[in-house]
Amino acid sequence: MKPGINVPNVTFKTRVRDDSIEGSNPFRWEDKTSDDFFKGKRVVLFSLPGAFTPTCSTYQLPGFENNFAAFQEHGIDGIYCLSVNDSFVMNKWKEMQGVQNIDVIPDGSGEFTRRMGMLVAKDNLGFGARSWRYAAIVNDGQIEAWFEEPGISDNHGDDPYGVSSPENLLEYLENQKQTEAA
Repeated sequence: MKPGINVPNVTFKTRVRDDSIEGSNPFRWEDKTSDDFFKGKRVVLFSLPGAFTPTCSTYQLPGFENNFAAFQEHGIDGIYCLSVNDSFVMNKWKEMQGVQNIDVIPDGSGEFTRRMGMLVAKDNLGFGARSWRYAAIVNDGQIEAWFEEPGISDNHGDDPYGVSSPENLLEYLENQKQTEAA
């Protein structure tokens, strides 16, 4: 993916809270499209191999959560975390991580990830098809800036992390701000 490319138009199967539903699981299915997440907004999208995994849970998700205000100062309307996990998993992970500012996008079938060119096999870890780690700044559905971890390949022996970190994206946004001011 390169800047200037539109994100794929797909439908995501999400579960949303509905207080009209009684019981211990007050959620209903709601289809959301790429437009629901990206149209008319400037957002950060970051994708990772899986909810509940060490790097994702220890660094990446908390890093974006803790820097939410700094991203807003740079004109970012929202931050989305996408993974090839179903909505049940993504919602529970968000809850258990205590995340308040980041919205999760469940790409359970991997369709968005595949069409982004980022679907890789992680059979060596027993994961199956998952997303390669990346981040993007998306402006009204179009990729403005792209941050992909090096070495994309099936069954990669390592889990590179750094290029797609919140700190790296904030550095990019700060440099962009300084360039525009000059």
